[in-house]
Amino acid sequence: MIKVCYIITKLDLGGAQKVALYIAKNIDKNMFDSFVISGFGGVLDDDVQKKLKFYQLKRFVREISLIKDIKTFIDIYLILKKEKPDIVHTHTPKAGILGRLAAKLAGVQTIVHTIHGYGFSDEHKWYLKYLFIWAERLCALFSTKLIFVSEENIKKGFKYRIVKKNNFELIRAGIDTGFYKNFVLKRGFKEEIGVSWNTKIVVTVSSLKSPKNLKDFINVANEVTKSIKDVVFVIVGDGEQREDIESLIKKFNLTTKVILLGWRTDIANILKSSDIFILTSLWEGLPCSILEAMCCSKPVIANAIDGIKEIVLHNKTGFLIEPNNYKQMAEKVKYLLLNKNISKEMGEIGCNLICEEFDINYALKQHENLYLNLYSLHPQT
Repeated sequence: MIKVCYIITKLDLGGAQKVALYIAKNIDKNMFDSFVISGFGGVLDDDVQKKLKFYQLKRFVREISLIKDIKTFIDIYLILKKEKPDIVHTHTPKAGILGRLAAKLAGVQTIVHTIHGYGFSDEHKWYLKYLFIWAERLCALFSTKLIFVSEENIKKGFKYRIVKKNNFELIRAGIDTGFYKNFVLKRGFKEEIGVSWNTKIVVTVSSLKSPKNLKDFINVANEVTKSIKDVVFVIVGDGEQREDIESLIKKFNLTTKVILLGWRTDIANILKSSDIFILTSLWEGLPCSILEAMCCSKPVIANAIDGIKEIVLHNKTGFLIEPNNYKQMAEKVKYLLLNKNISKEMGEIGCNLICEEFDINYALKQHENLYLNLYSLHPQT
């Protein structure tokens, strides 16, 4: 039996979390035994506790905190020395750095890290950006394999000398494509949020944190609602910037036009009830939310960054926008709201483009094969 440890900073309803936990829960139990290390306060904590061996660390947080990070590193190291996993697989930037360092010190033979998007970007101050780059370079030195969800992130890895020639593999972030494509709309969502059946819905599914750039979502809503009245903007997700987003909504007097739903599990029905999906992120890996929206036949408007450029075809399945250009995004939203047939056609083309490569069960098989191949190189006695 091959023991695999999954380390992730916080179990919110993000794409990285959903992919990692799906693999951990559904991996072949005849060959693998899995457990999870994470911080407290995630939406998925209770679900994981019921289904997997789960270590929760109180000091494991996203924010940089020297004392907490050192203590978390020690906690992870002690758990790994106790459990003696054959493979440690880390997800998200903070977990990737602390988890890989602890695994190396604990003598774990096989260390895997999935880059769902880097923890740095051109939006960061230069010294923070290069601090992250050097940390990634260091950890890459003792990573048996780096998994990427997008080709754009691989290119960035070579650009910043994080990736070496043979230490990476492309495994797409996956969703249950059949579930979303075959989901049948259940009426009631528009009644729940208090709008008429004819009201158009522009939706995003995103955590409320700085890389997701939700202020631009509010700016888009402000621009669009100046000329189109029968439309509302819906945010599915939550996070540390909720108060800032609520303040911006009040500033623009959009309290009846922008609806914050918090975390939800009925994403398919919300998407099916909506008309357009937009994503304002400034850096990403390969957003599962866009895959879900496309499988629900929704046109997508998003910033032209990272893996988004690999799945959204400009002028065919939606529109790619220059980052931080919310006025251009607003114009495209208005265009699709006023051209129903074009919007419908774009959504249908997008749905047909999402193939097995983006299915979570295909990704599961890829992970199983990768683990078996890596374990054969360093079997523990």
